[in-house]
Amino acid sequence: MDGATPGTNPGATDADVFHDNRNLLFSVAYRILGTAADAEDAVQDAWIKWAAADRTRVADPKAYHTRIVSNLALERLRSTRHKRETYVGPWLPEPVLTSAAARDTVVAAGTADTADLVVGAESVSMAMLVVLETLSPLERAVFVLKEVFGFGHAEIAGAVERSEAAVRQAAHRAREHVRARRPRFTADRSRQREVTERFFAAATGGDVNALMELLSPDVTLWTDGGGKVRQALRPIFGAETVAGWFAAIGTVTYQGIDPADMKAELAEINGGPGMVFSGPDRVIATVTFDFDAEGRITAVHNVANPDKLHDIGSGTTRELGTN
Repeated sequence: MDGATPGTNPGATDADVFHDNRNLLFSVAYRILGTAADAEDAVQDAWIKWAAADRTRVADPKAYHTRIVSNLALERLRSTRHKRETYVGPWLPEPVLTSAAARDTVVAAGTADTADLVVGAESVSMAMLVVLETLSPLERAVFVLKEVFGFGHAEIAGAVERSEAAVRQAAHRAREHVRARRPRFTADRSRQREVTERFFAAATGGDVNALMELLSPDVTLWTDGGGKVRQALRPIFGAETVAGWFAAIGTVTYQGIDPADMKAELAEINGGPGMVFSGPDRVIATVTFDFDAEGRITAVHNVANPDKLHDIGSGTTRELGTN
């Protein structure tokens, strides 16, 4: 039976209620897991649990759904931990396309606080997800629910099935860990877009000198091929080396694709400006950046593992909001 759920629009079915919360649930699961495929699986499993639940006893479906998906994502993260520890080369999160236009519309309409939007975009950035990967599964889930979505300690305790005291401790450890590993200041979004556009032009034009001007001297390039395609198995350091890497893109065959058949596009990826490289029939890589306060690029994240490019290849644009 797919009847109305207490506390909702009387005409809304259980499926309608769940659908209304689906973007939120994916946003929670993706930040906890770092992969779109696993996040979608967690959301689907949450739907199955919701469909089997006694909905007459659910006073707040949104909180209930969030609790279910958080617990499912935490369980899935624990089960995939070993695979990530034995991964070939650096492990990077699975990139997703996000919508700058939708966010700008919300800001212009005055329907959301700009600071909240900035926090939401930062929390899903490739750089932040890399930092979250260094937390324990419990710390990561607690950090996401507390710092990004604003849940209270008692609510989180129910979601992750831990005592409130344990949640408070995990929240403190996670917050200190993230604070120590993320830069305190980054360039504003307009500056980030400008630098990304200049990097795009320089990389596609093979201009090493122009690339060097945009890179911090101690820039780091992380490449994720997962053992499926040829990539550097260790981080690449230094502006000259990183610039040379990207300047060669338009001159060498990459993943069996001739440079003449390769296409590069600017795109918003994980809440910030990035680049998508494609061949005639598939996406072959994404590139995203981390910036310092002056707008210089301090880190480059290059995802080329084909298993992590399905969501980008589908063209799906994600709304990774925090409410």
